[in-house]
Amino acid sequence: MALRLTVQVQLVLQALLRDPAAEMYGLELSEETGLQPGTAYPILLRLEHEGWVTSRWEDVDPRAEKRPARRYYRLTASGAVEASAALAGARRPNGTALRRLAGRGGIA
Repeated sequence: MALRLTVQVQLVLQALLRDPAAEMYGLELSEETGLQPGTAYPILLRLEHEGWVTSRWEDVDPRAEKRPARRYYRLTASGAVEASAALAGARRPNGTALRRLAGRGGIA
């Protein structure tokens, strides 16, 4: 099944493409895109299943850090190419669509 390029998927891909070699943790991506974690994490999972994204758990002691370990995501080399091509050909949402989405709590 092909990946649907919803506005939310486009936002995640745009955030990851800002620095394709960099890793970002899930909540960081959520904040960057304005998407709720319940929206961002399933998108990241789908992108990983498509082979566009890879992830890893951070190796930290949660007690010492006083926070849970983070899961970091980054684009694969082929994922960066595919994401760029997909975004270039994607239908861009208009301002009305983005305002409607923002009004439902989808983006900040």
